[in-house]
Amino acid sequence: MSDEPRQQEEPGWEPREDDEPQRPRRTGLRRFVPTWRMVLGAALLFVLLVSGGIVAGYLLVDIPPANAAALQQGNVYLYSDGSQLATDGDINRENVSLERVPERVRNAVLSAEDRDFHTESAVDPQAMIRGAWNTVTGKGKQSGSTITQQYVKNYYLAQEQTVTRKAKEFFIAIKLDREKSKDEILEGYLNTSYFGRHAYGIQAAAHAYYKKHVEDLTTAEGAYLAALLNAPGYYDVAVHPENEERAHDRWGYVLDGMVKEGWLSQAERDRMTFPDPVDGRPSSGMSGQRGYLVEAVKNHITGRGILDEQTLAAGGHRITTTIDKKRQNAFVEAVDEQLLSKLDKKERETDKYVRAGGASVDPETGKVVALYGGVDYTEQYVNNATRRDYQVGSTFKPFVLAAAVENDSTTLDGRPITPNTVYDGTSGRMVQGDGGPTGYQPENEDDRSYGRITVSEATDKSVNAVYAQLAQDVGPTEVRDTAVDLGVPKETPDLTPDPSVALGVATASPLDMAEAYATLANHGEHSDHVLVTEITRGEEKVDLPKRKSEQAISREAADTTTDVLRGVVESGTGTAAGSAGRPAAGKTGTAEEDRAAWFAGYTPDLATVVAVMGQDSKTGVQKPLYGATGMARINGGGYPAQIWGQYTAAALEGSPAEDFDLDIMEGADRPDPGGPAEPGDPDATGGTTGDEDGTGAPEEPEEPGTDEPTDPGTTEPPGDDGGADTGGGDTGGDTGGGDDGGTDGGADTGGGDTGGDTGGGDIGGDDGGPSEPPGPRGG
Repeated sequence: MSDEPRQQEEPGWEPREDDEPQRPRRTGLRRFVPTWRMVLGAALLFVLLVSGGIVAGYLLVDIPPANAAALQQGNVYLYSDGSQLATDGDINRENVSLERVPERVRNAVLSAEDRDFHTESAVDPQAMIRGAWNTVTGKGKQSGSTITQQYVKNYYLAQEQTVTRKAKEFFIAIKLDREKSKDEILEGYLNTSYFGRHAYGIQAAAHAYYKKHVEDLTTAEGAYLAALLNAPGYYDVAVHPENEERAHDRWGYVLDGMVKEGWLSQAERDRMTFPDPVDGRPSSGMSGQRGYLVEAVKNHITGRGILDEQTLAAGGHRITTTIDKKRQNAFVEAVDEQLLSKLDKKERETDKYVRAGGASVDPETGKVVALYGGVDYTEQYVNNATRRDYQVGSTFKPFVLAAAVENDSTTLDGRPITPNTVYDGTSGRMVQGDGGPTGYQPENEDDRSYGRITVSEATDKSVNAVYAQLAQDVGPTEVRDTAVDLGVPKETPDLTPDPSVALGVATASPLDMAEAYATLANHGEHSDHVLVTEITRGEEKVDLPKRKSEQAISREAADTTTDVLRGVVESGTGTAAGSAGRPAAGKTGTAEEDRAAWFAGYTPDLATVVAVMGQDSKTGVQKPLYGATGMARINGGGYPAQIWGQYTAAALEGSPAEDFDLDIMEGADRPDPGGPAEPGDPDATGGTTGDEDGTGAPEEPEEPGTDEPTDPGTTEPPGDDGGADTGGGDTGGDTGGGDDGGTDGGADTGGGDTGGDTGGGDIGGDDGGPSEPPGPRGG
């Protein structure tokens, strides 16, 4: 018998059977993978939380009283120094019953905004998610809201884009859908929506765009008003002619939707033509330059997503702009004294067509310090500073030179392209590509030939033949990309990658060009132009985009271009700009058929672009400027350069005259190994074949002429006898022909010798100051 004490079994204890199965322990990464029970539990918990949140939101969020939109405030716009520039906020509203709105007009609105309105619920979560996803992925802001939700936002809530506001909108829309009929909601929506031109509601919009009551609107007119709801400023074709294509597309989308929904027959749709709205005449409070400035600032704010149109139109904002009052006044004074004072609209029909536009930018900050939009916003409401429908002419050529230096480009025979590279300046010379002739033969201004000439001299004289070949040697795509990098919008019309791009067929605005030239002035460092420095509403400050800058092209490329452009002002086609009394660089330009004349230039601390344009105020058709102010033609070296010089001198008065600090490309001062530029040598081709027609005899360049306007009595506008250089352009096709001096094959025509060594041509051609009448073109 053992002496060890016997172990006592505790009550309730049962020995474990060895064969009972055990759950295996989770090891490794499996320890971190949730089990199906955990996933199911989490899903159920999420559903309960969401459901609870929806129920709580529905119970807690009441339908509030109408917001303060009916008591609209104006916005206050301030100069950069804080003094008042202008106020807006003239609210145009008249509520109407749904019965007064024609059924077709109602259906047009549904087609544009919410085609399932009568059958869907108040909210569409799937559309909201899709809209949010499209916004996040860069496809544009898309709310995904139903008409009911939009009405709630318009009538009951503020316009801010916040999660709280969207949540309230969601619950109020659900409640509203249970308490009001679809017709009541649609009526409210039609009376509260913003259509642009300060028009709130369909009745006000009918008057603003068509001068009629809502019940008198046609289906086509109703479809256009419906198209405006998406973004009024984006589709107003009267105030912004450049919007025409997109407005037509949106209008067609609305009508096609009506056909698809059975609200309009295809036959009726096919018979409809676009209903052009009436002019959007602004209020007298926007007279002079104020309206142009306010419009530009509004477009800047909405175009960059700082505020949407309806939020801005709701008013109550104090907006501090970058516009410098002193410089703004100086711009107006320069245009008045140098150009408008020379017009006699009673004696000369062409003088009625003359318009001016301009923009001035601080190169270091990108701030727009002055804009000239036109003679008066209440008379000429299209902003000439921001419109994109006139060719920029030879002011585009510096971008070709910058691209050549930036890309280390060479001629076809392998010589490096520098300011001293020799090219053939024979007018009408065939542009050569790697595979031989391109079929493109641009003419110089007045069909003048220059023979062997350096790139620098060709810039001074604006020689089309040289720059078209230069663009081909660099690569038209590279030229276009460089222009975009400098600041020319990539969506600019006719910014196409072919040799004609060098001669300025693109239609950028003066503000676009000022931004690009400011990049050159800032040694190749680019930042988007800025028009606003602060926006407040009450005590709240609106977030503004942070300024971003990047080296668009190398300093070497920018500074080399600047060095060449100094010659244009010192001894080339832009000597009139020398009246600024400061070191300056710039380029002249003339559009096809002399419909516009440009000067784009800069000092180290200010970049400014001036354009004089021709347009019939009644029809909107662009008109040649032949005979305006009694002169044969208006060119970039004349009034635009003179305006630039006077404005720049006044704008920089009191500040020291800075010289350019340039870092130019290596070898820029060395002669071309291809030989010196000697006039009269038809075999100099810049690495291409020689004179295509075998003539090869260039004319001897003339001495620069006076910068003073020619006596109106000594000049005559071009006639119809075929001797005048009047039209066409470097567009690659038949550009005139016949008796107007145009030429087949995309000849660069128009432009004229205005008293300086010219070259250049109409599209991209340019010349010096005021001129003698244009001479015959090549026999």
